[in-house]
Amino acid sequence: LMGDPGVAKSQLLKHMTTVSPRSVYTTGKGSSGVGLTAAVTRDKITGEITLEGGALVLADMGICCIDEFDKMEDSDRTAIHEVMEQQTVSIAKAG
Repeated sequence: LMGDPGVAKSQLLKHMTTVSPRSVYTTGKGSSGVGLTAAVTRDKITGEITLEGGALVLADMGICCIDEFDKMEDSDRTAIHEVMEQQTVSIAKAG
């Protein structure tokens, strides 16, 4: 969604998240590639490795609204190319 400043693009995205039953709203400026795709964490007590889905994973079969996409870091933008092109998230972390 592109347009001139001040034509309520952000308001439209926020409204879409209230209409869609499965949707996530995030901003490109405050999101990282890991926060958008997935993060691998280790449980402090059991030592087990767990996978936590990011915004794109949580919005599976729904809508993920990323506002201010142009303000996102280049490294974070490249992290979501696979998601946008192939509709998959590959995880190659935690050994």
